[in-house]
Amino acid sequence: MSSTQVLSPTDFEEQLEKYLYERSEEWRAVRVGEKEVSEQAEIVRRYADLFSREQLDALRDAEGTAGDDAERIYRLRKTCEGGLASAELAEREDELENRFLAKRVTFQGEEMPLRNAQAKLAVLPSYSDREELGRIQAEASAGFNPDRLELMQASEELAADLSGIADAIERNEEEKAISLHALSRALEAASNQATTSYAALRERWFGRLLGDEREDVPSSFHTAWMRRLSTLEATYTRERATEVCLRTLEELGFDLAAQPNIKLDLDDRPQKSPRACVIASDPPKVVHLITRAQGGLHDYQAFLHEAGHALHYAGCDPKLPYVFRRISRDHALTEIYSYIVEAISREPEWHELHFGLTPEQAQENAEATTFLEALLYRRYEAKLRYELDFWSRFAVDGGDADVYERLLTEATGIRYKRDNYLADMDAGFYSADYLRAWIRSAQLRDYLIREIGTDWWRNGKTGDLLRDLFREGTKPTSEEIAARLGFDPLDTKPLLHEIGA
Repeated sequence: MSSTQVLSPTDFEEQLEKYLYERSEEWRAVRVGEKEVSEQAEIVRRYADLFSREQLDALRDAEGTAGDDAERIYRLRKTCEGGLASAELAEREDELENRFLAKRVTFQGEEMPLRNAQAKLAVLPSYSDREELGRIQAEASAGFNPDRLELMQASEELAADLSGIADAIERNEEEKAISLHALSRALEAASNQATTSYAALRERWFGRLLGDEREDVPSSFHTAWMRRLSTLEATYTRERATEVCLRTLEELGFDLAAQPNIKLDLDDRPQKSPRACVIASDPPKVVHLITRAQGGLHDYQAFLHEAGHALHYAGCDPKLPYVFRRISRDHALTEIYSYIVEAISREPEWHELHFGLTPEQAQENAEATTFLEALLYRRYEAKLRYELDFWSRFAVDGGDADVYERLLTEATGIRYKRDNYLADMDAGFYSADYLRAWIRSAQLRDYLIREIGTDWWRNGKTGDLLRDLFREGTKPTSEEIAARLGFDPLDTKPLLHEIGA
């Protein structure tokens, strides 16, 4: 079709499905280390006719007269905006990604990809070695900051132009249909309320996980090591992670290994990203679950977390329109399901059942997971405040790295260095989506305990309830789920209970 020819919403949706499948599969291949060169720009070129200003205008017009179909077409319009931005920026994004993949660093005489160095921080037993490698990889990553900032500026200008909403915060609030500032205020209040309990957990577990060599305020280079609960590695071995997690899911009635639509990638490759993820290339037919096990409890938690995503996308009704199988307003809905499945690893009896621990040992190890959950919550709560500050001033001064360092360090007791202020920012206020899911999954767990019992985490009734939610795909919002559970969306009481406050 010509650049000015437009498709009906239904025809656009059909072509969009093919386009997003190809882009997802390309992203997967690069992320898991099967490819060392990203070719997203070539895919964007092949589908150049799919995205045009005329197509965007046509979708906007159709949305205005769509009635009950308005939500589906709204999501198509927002995806068209994203496609136009990709067409403009894909080559520059590929160029930056490929330079990052090609970057090598040298640590104690060994040359390695930068991405592998970041993964290695999780497994180095020596505090001083982690400090050294952390500094090396951080300096190498910070070298990309001018390019990150330039790309961010270009992306922001495009998003403002295409959406018609100049302010980044207002634009994201419109898409998420929430107030980011109200969310942040509620979360900050909860974080403040939990400060005393967190300080006690931090003092106890910093000592156990980092030893006497640690600084009073250790650097973030040690976070991956702590998240593994590396001192407990002999209990939570790399070799048993898949077996234990599959059995855990079976107790809820999910046979993950028998689901051909969920593709497991558990291999270790040098260029494979250390961050576990799910890539829903074509739900429910093709859903990839990707982890990179390194030993320690984090392997189990990452597997369970991503299994929640995978089961959600693989469990959606195939009769749903493509939009409601694949495209959401944000990520807050699917993160509910990843969080609730991961929450099983915080149940003391789970540790007792699968690892042969005494009740006392199981309780202690479960407390460690509560500490990590509180740490991550406080990190993301501070991250949201930082990102609100960043985008409120971005047009004036490009954001302040010192605010990043100050807010995250104060909230966690871990030193987050200022030069990570761009690399640590996910697009589209993803931090807000994580935080909404934190609230919602705690509300869901509270609901499950009341309706099913304290054994919710190994009860088939929980699996049945989750299946019903999964069938709806991406259609509901996180706030709609809160209403069904009988909670106000900003009710943080269940969350405070979970993080030990």
